[in-house]
Amino acid sequence: MTCKQLGGACDMEFSANTFEEIAELSKAHGMEMFQKNDATHLEAMNEMKTLMESPEAMQLWFKNKRNEFDSLPTG
Repeated sequence: MTCKQLGGACDMEFSANTFEEIAELSKAHGMEMFQKNDATHLEAMNEMKTLMESPEAMQLWFKNKRNEFDSLPTG
């Protein structure tokens, strides 16, 4: 999955065996972009922060992303 597919701002690709692993890779990338003060990633992070204000919306987002991950071909 790409950074954009996971709520980020770029086309960097992540590959993992589980959704939890890919979420951790995405989180680490987000932290790196935060430290670099990358404007597009900071904007994406603000959008995610707004989403996190609603536990129901955040839970639905995670469910949809997990389903998207699970539907990808393995390979």
